[in-house]
Amino acid sequence: MMYLFGSAFFGNMDFGYLQVFIFIYKHRSPLHVFNYVNELTFHADVFKTFKGEDGTFNHDITKDPKGLLCFYNAAYVLTHGEPLLEEAISFTKYHLESLAPSLVSPLAEQVKRALHVPLPRTYRRLEALQYMPEYEKEVGYNPTLLELAKLEFNLLQSVHLKELKAISEWYNDLSAYVELSFARDRVVECYLWGYSVFYEEEYSLERMIFAKCTFVHTLLDDINDVRATLVEYRKLDTAIQRWNESAISLVPDYLKKFYNKLLMCFREFEDELTLNGRYPIDHIKKTFQQQSKFYLQEAEWLHQNHKPSFKDKLHLAAMSTGVTALCVYTMVCMGDGAPKGALEWALGYPDVIMACAKIGRLMNDLAGSSKHRNNRGDVANCVDCYVSEHKVTDKVAFAAIDSMIEDEWKTTNQARFEHRRELFPVVQRVVNFTLSLPVYYGDRKDAFTFSTHLNGIIKNLFVKPIPI
Repeated sequence: MMYLFGSAFFGNMDFGYLQVFIFIYKHRSPLHVFNYVNELTFHADVFKTFKGEDGTFNHDITKDPKGLLCFYNAAYVLTHGEPLLEEAISFTKYHLESLAPSLVSPLAEQVKRALHVPLPRTYRRLEALQYMPEYEKEVGYNPTLLELAKLEFNLLQSVHLKELKAISEWYNDLSAYVELSFARDRVVECYLWGYSVFYEEEYSLERMIFAKCTFVHTLLDDINDVRATLVEYRKLDTAIQRWNESAISLVPDYLKKFYNKLLMCFREFEDELTLNGRYPIDHIKKTFQQQSKFYLQEAEWLHQNHKPSFKDKLHLAAMSTGVTALCVYTMVCMGDGAPKGALEWALGYPDVIMACAKIGRLMNDLAGSSKHRNNRGDVANCVDCYVSEHKVTDKVAFAAIDSMIEDEWKTTNQARFEHRRELFPVVQRVVNFTLSLPVYYGDRKDAFTFSTHLNGIIKNLFVKPIPI
């Protein structure tokens, strides 16, 4: 039940690898696995404990569905070069799928969710919402702890609802001023993304700036993707690179208000950061300017009818997701609240940040290839480039890209183990970002563009309190 509060159950207790997994197996609580991942280091060889002399997994495990589920979830913390864990996933997944029809609540629901998205890849706040009513059915549940968890959730929900009201007013003012009717209205979805990275009450400033910057990125993306000609976007980008009021003369007339509002927004961010003793905004400006360059490069490719190699496309497309920029914004907004060296680390685009960007891009492109947006001729996405380069069908390309996504999840797990000390708090913020991606792009759906898919999640997180 400690899972509901988002903290690790065992803190820094020093368990041996074998003892940890034996405890997981005996304790039989699927929700504990992710917290061990956060606090304990283990080796894949511990899974050999569950094999017989013939080298296959002991089938006695399959007689305990709850233990099997723990085993399955634990295996999903695998990193690169761990075939034993891949074997464990195949073994446990097969048997869980076979057992699923015969399971009863709450285990039936837990197995269904884990088979859809394994526990180490779920966003904990959403998983907690689903687990609370199930916890009441667990043997030996603590009613006081459950009541405290519900109270904590409802109290924070009231904070988040006030922020949603404030950011909606901010959006209404911005939207009425810039007059870009073709742009997507996604301010709530942007706030949900900020919430995914920072849900805690004390991170209100970080959450709000993250959400506003995400929305500004969306506006810029829609200008480039939906309305602006290449010549018009070049002019806008030139003004963004100059970053001063005098450059507004370069901007097409229908974008002048947008450019003016852009400068106003960043002055607002700077005032808020300065007031709260955070880092100067220079790095946010520079990173935003780079983001505009990425959009311009995509527009150039489209204009030239250029189909890049898959490698080149993935690199540019990962950068244009805005993930790398938003991770830099995160470090700037955290200021001295981030570990020493965090900003420099993020500016170097480490593997865990690039893994987040690649997972987001590839999942988005898979969703886009399943249901194309009706935009004005997007540049070829990663699926298109893979199909063209390798001369394969969409089905083969989908399978290959799914495998690449799995590799990036392994990189994400690796970062959790490599950064155990100083940088771990900011690594976890990046991981939180990554964990939000299945919410937006799972099941081959683009829930950011087609946001009705998020309606239930938004209502449950921000509108409907938990009955106590």
